[in-house]
Amino acid sequence: MDSLSVSALALMIFAAAILYASVGHAGASAYLAAMALFSLPPELMRPTALTLNILVAAIATVKFYRAGHFSWPLFWPFALTSVPLAFLGGMLSLPGSLYKPLVGLVLLYAAYRLLATNAGTTPSPTKPIPLWAALAAGAGIGLLSGLTGVGGGIFLSPLLLFMNWAEPRPTSGIAAAFILANSTAGLLGQLSSLALLPAAIPLWALAAVTGGWIGAEYGSRRLGNPPIRRLLAVVLVIAGLKMAFT
Repeated sequence: MDSLSVSALALMIFAAAILYASVGHAGASAYLAAMALFSLPPELMRPTALTLNILVAAIATVKFYRAGHFSWPLFWPFALTSVPLAFLGGMLSLPGSLYKPLVGLVLLYAAYRLLATNAGTTPSPTKPIPLWAALAAGAGIGLLSGLTGVGGGIFLSPLLLFMNWAEPRPTSGIAAAFILANSTAGLLGQLSSLALLPAAIPLWALAAVTGGWIGAEYGSRRLGNPPIRRLLAVVLVIAGLKMAFT
């Protein structure tokens, strides 16, 4: 990549980290979308996205935990099955003909979730999570996370909210820790791929850490607004279609 492309990608990573960290996510789907727009090879995209995800998710986890928005009883049943499956998914290497459409679908789903989110909706009373449901959901999300290079928050958060298993703020804290655990497991499953990380990874990591700190510090109170979500959703759709059909 030329220096202009490296810098442009760093700015996109910075912006994505701000938005995603503000709601307890780490931004892997947006990082994958940005890298797809610059036509980076699949074997480079997954370890890069997971590396950036770990950095941002660690910051978000600490911020939301300190703010009191984390619940261990809600977190552990999902993590119990997701972590080993994310590790297994990380060990598996899908051919480009399968990886690119799969990631494309994940990006399109992420775009849908951004557009479907309604910050003004009053949450319904929460109800207990059946253990079997948490274990099954965790396993499925974990495997998909490891295969694609995302942390799984874009799947866990809507599930928790749609099923009324958690309120919005605890959902953010749980998602951050869930993403951190899955991303770490997924990267450990493909340690050899770290040799493929691009020379620009220090710059991109700095952009992700800075954006993640800002987003997690101020949260969705200031930055999770509909115009930004719609703009990011457009980018995700473009990148998702590009990955799925090229």
